[in-house]
Amino acid sequence: MTIDYSLVYALIREVPKGEVASYGMIASLLPGVGPRQVARALSHLPRGVKTPWQRIIQSSGSVAERVGAERQRTLLRKDGVAFRKNGAVDWKAHRWQGPSQQWIIENDFDPNDVMELIAGWGRS
Repeated sequence: MTIDYSLVYALIREVPKGEVASYGMIASLLPGVGPRQVARALSHLPRGVKTPWQRIIQSSGSVAERVGAERQRTLLRKDGVAFRKNGAVDWKAHRWQGPSQQWIIENDFDPNDVMELIAGWGRS
């Protein structure tokens, strides 16, 4: 199944400065999309598209070690995101709280379903 990357990008734009989401958190809100597809979408992000890609990290709280990882950490620090001594993001302080009500309505989601999904993200 081919996914529409623009849907992934639109949801990622919902993650505000100072907060982070995991690839799985984003995928959980897009039917038929998995974390690897979110990562693939971000790897194909066109230049000039205003999408805060740096705010999407691994579920462990760490930045994926790849080309651009140090730039991602720098951008996250500029966003006000704190890291623990082990290099992982402090989930308690910076976990994304979920999409806006406007996004939920525009994408024809049931707010109760979205709240249930968000509750499943856990609070590490």
